[in-house]
Amino acid sequence: MPETLIPGRFAGQTAIVTGGAAGIGLAVAARITAEGGRVSLWDRDSARLEEARRDIGAADIQALDISDAASVARAAEASAAALGGTDVLVCSAGITGPNTPLADYPVADWQQVINVNLNGLFYCNKFVVPQMLAGGYGRIVNIASVAGKEGNPNASAYSTSKAGVIGLTKSLGKELAKTEIRVNCVTPAAVRTAIFAQMTQAHIDFMLSKIPIGRFGEIEEVTSLVCWLASREASFSTGAVFDISGGRATY
Repeated sequence: MPETLIPGRFAGQTAIVTGGAAGIGLAVAARITAEGGRVSLWDRDSARLEEARRDIGAADIQALDISDAASVARAAEASAAALGGTDVLVCSAGITGPNTPLADYPVADWQQVINVNLNGLFYCNKFVVPQMLAGGYGRIVNIASVAGKEGNPNASAYSTSKAGVIGLTKSLGKELAKTEIRVNCVTPAAVRTAIFAQMTQAHIDFMLSKIPIGRFGEIEEVTSLVCWLASREASFSTGAVFDISGGRATY
């Protein structure tokens, strides 16, 4: 599905995109760059980061594990120094964890999913918000999931972590409502990206069966929504949850 670029939409602006070496994160970063912004890509895969930097002309890259708070604090400072501040934060980094019943869910896997998807996103928001407050402007877009609204069976850690992202977004959006910083999240249904490699085929089939439109989402469809929320146009929405689920979401 082709994108319709909006030339100059992010002119003069800077953005940090986590999970920026692949999937939705890379697509968002590429569009922000194509529309005039300067982007710092964050990812734990240093080789793919270098490739992504070349592919989209990113201004900065930071290789880190976002589940480590000290690493996020350092990366936030380094990116702000490289870019000259931070106007936009898009938190796209995440993992699925295993597909297994809760009673059989390995404790170590549970902790890893929560540490990356929820704690890591908290660290990213926490250490970038002061930069936005200092600059007097900001847009934060947190990538949640329809699983956080409805709960997917055999994906308890993932569903719980994404529900937490929704709660954090609502809370932070209200905290910052009197400022020029807007905080929103999107709740996609399944989008076919490399993250599917972390899932069983049975789980993939289940997710597809729940989407009334009858297909998975396209990366470009999610990117369009995320980039609108990351832009100046999204000035009256904060602490909000934007569904992009092919009709799956029931609220």
